[in-house]
Amino acid sequence: MSARIPESKLPRIVIIGAGFGGLKLARILANKPYQIVLVDKHNFHQFQPLFYQVATAGLAPSAIAFPIRKLFHQTPNVHFRMVSVLSVNTMMKSIETDIGTITFDKLVIATGADTNYFGNTSIQKHAFPMKSIEESLQLRNRILQCMEAALVTDDDSMRKALMNIVIVGGGPTGVEVAGALAEMKDYILPKDYPELDFNSMQINLLEAGPKILGAMSEEASKASEAFLSKMGVTVLTSTAVKSYDGHQVEVEGKPAINSETLIWAAGIKGNMLNGIDPNLIVRGGRISTDEFNEVKGIKDVFAIGDIASMECKKYPKGHPQVAQVAMQQANTLGKNLLRDLNSKTRKPFVYGDYGSMATIGRSKAVADLPGFHFNGFFAWLFWLFVHLMNILGVKNKFFIFVDWMWYYLSFDQSLRLVIKQKSPDENIEADKL
Repeated sequence: MSARIPESKLPRIVIIGAGFGGLKLARILANKPYQIVLVDKHNFHQFQPLFYQVATAGLAPSAIAFPIRKLFHQTPNVHFRMVSVLSVNTMMKSIETDIGTITFDKLVIATGADTNYFGNTSIQKHAFPMKSIEESLQLRNRILQCMEAALVTDDDSMRKALMNIVIVGGGPTGVEVAGALAEMKDYILPKDYPELDFNSMQINLLEAGPKILGAMSEEASKASEAFLSKMGVTVLTSTAVKSYDGHQVEVEGKPAINSETLIWAAGIKGNMLNGIDPNLIVRGGRISTDEFNEVKGIKDVFAIGDIASMECKKYPKGHPQVAQVAMQQANTLGKNLLRDLNSKTRKPFVYGDYGSMATIGRSKAVADLPGFHFNGFFAWLFWLFVHLMNILGVKNKFFIFVDWMWYYLSFDQSLRLVIKQKSPDENIEADKL
C-alpha cells in the first residue's frame, strides 16, 4: 500500500493528529504555499470536553464529532490520510504508517494525550477512562448494564455494588462527570428503574490532592465541592486509590469501597511516537520544545498541544494541557511557518490565559476569569455559550443546543441505549439460521 500523496513543488508539512492543535494548524495553512498532509487514526475530530456527556447519555456521539475531510473541501493543498503512525525518522524526514512511508520537509507532532494510570496495572485493566468517543460509549454501556443487572439480582450487597460508582480524579472531568451522574440518579434513573432504591446509590469522587479542581481558584474549588455535596456526591480529598480488581476499590488509609464501576479521570500522559529521542521526553510523557514549539535539537520538527512541553518562567513544568494552549500554539506556529517562507524572524509563543471553567450540573458551574471568579447560574450559561461556540459544524451546534434545552425543560434524556457489538461467533451463528 501507499499513501498516494500528490507530488507538489510546495514544501510539505506533515501534521500528526487532528485534535484541537493539529486541526487548527491545518486550517491556518489551508490555501497557503505549503502542501499539508494531515494524518490521524480517526476520520473525524472529537470535541473532548463533552465526552462525559456522551458517557452519561446527555449527547449523541455524532453531535461532538465532525468529519475531517468536510473541513477541507475547498482547500486543494490539504490532504488527509486516516492512518496509524508506526514511527518517526527525523534523520530521513519521514514517518512510517500502516499504509506506507510519508516524507516531509517539516513535521508537526500534535498527538495529544491519553490516560495515565501511573503504572497501576490493576486499575488499567478494570477502570473506565474517557479519552475517546469509543471509551465514552463503553462507559455509558457499563452504567446502564449495571442498572439492568441490579434490577434482577437477589443479592443485596451485589445490588449496591452495581449501583455504586467511584470516580477517581477531582479535575474538571471528574467533577463534571460526578455532577452529571448525580443528576441521572435524581431525575433519570428512578423513572427508568422504579423498582430500585436510588437512595442507597452512592457516587464517590476521590481526589489524591487536598482539593478538587486543584488548578483553579480556592473559590472555585469550594463552590464546586459545595454543589456536589448538595447533589449527594461524596467528595473525598487527600484520598489515593491503591488498586481496583473490578469489584472493590482499595483506598489508602480508608475502608475499601465496593463498586462495579470505577471511572478513571486522574491523569494524562503524552501520546508518544516511536523514534523520538528518549532524552527529549520529559515529565508526563511530553516532548521538550523551545519557545517556537520546535523540538529541541531537531530542525524542522515541532510539537504542539498536550504532547509539547515548553518551559518558561510562568510555566516551568510546561503549559497546562488544555485546548486553549493547543489552539494558541497552533496559531503562533502557523504564522511562524509562513514567516519562514519569507525569511522573516519567528515570534515566540506567549500563552494568553483566558480563564478556566467547569460545570457541575443544571444551573451550576464555576468560572475563573482573569481578575475575578463567579459561580452558579450565570457561570453555567457562560460555560454553555463557550462550549457551544467551539463545537464544529452549524448542525452540531443546533442539535447540542436543542438537547441541552430539552433536558433543562424536561429533566429527561433520550440516549439511554446499550449498544453492543456482535462477536464473530455470534455472526457465524446468525448465518446458520
